[in-house]
Amino acid sequence: MKTLTIATRKSPLALAQTTLVAERLAVATGADIRLLKLVTTGDRQTGWSLEKEGGKGLFTKELEAALLAGEADVAVHSAKDLPGAMPAGLVVAGYLPRADPRDVLVVRQGVVEPETVATGSPRRRLQLAMRFPDVCFTEIRGNVDTLLRKIGQDAVADATVLAAAGLARLGIATWPGVEFRPLGFDLMVPAVGQAAIALQCRVGEESLLSKICDEETALAVTMERAFQARMGGGCQTSLGVHCHRDTLHFFHPEVGLRSFPMNENDRKAPEIFSSNLLKYMGL
Repeated sequence: MKTLTIATRKSPLALAQTTLVAERLAVATGADIRLLKLVTTGDRQTGWSLEKEGGKGLFTKELEAALLAGEADVAVHSAKDLPGAMPAGLVVAGYLPRADPRDVLVVRQGVVEPETVATGSPRRRLQLAMRFPDVCFTEIRGNVDTLLRKIGQDAVADATVLAAAGLARLGIATWPGVEFRPLGFDLMVPAVGQAAIALQCRVGEESLLSKICDEETALAVTMERAFQARMGGGCQTSLGVHCHRDTLHFFHPEVGLRSFPMNENDRKAPEIFSSNLLKYMGL
């Protein structure tokens, strides 16, 4: 029986996401699945500020190198980590069905409105500042359980922000000492591709993954990435773009938080729609 090798990061969340892919691929192809667990630059440099060092490719390059070298057949990424540009010879074949894309404000129990929020994301900081204008920001890094512990038990800050999808995939519905407060799109526009699991492979091998990919998620994320590409955004920018049914939610510091209607023709022409809408907003 053929063996398929999936390249993945070693973090608990990455492995949880890769397990979802592996289970579906095993059923769809009948192949044995092997995981190639890699440590990326972003994983090694835990002391870096991703905003200052630049976030493009920090969590993807090693996985992509494994694909190009023939060491893996598939690479599994959080779609929000993917830079706008794709290395020559590689393609995103599709995405698993998207989970809850919202951000979640994780607040230490007893805190009504946080005075300090720990997040290294410019997108999250700028949008939270609209809701809490007097808040002070700091930065902490680590796995999800580390961040939860630093808020709930260590009290290094009053709050942090995590992705709802990540919490769900790790099976975390509660945590000692904290409250989870999901943020609607009217308060926080998610990152491009947030909550989508991207499946990357070599050009010409997309059919291997077609049976487990979700068309609706692909339409939405392709639209979001069209805005990212036109604005030169990576995973550590202040840009927020999210397609939700017939509405595009958009955040940029120059225009604030906006929402725009979309029709079926718009969804099928992401380059044209993104170009026209950015011109309309003066971006």
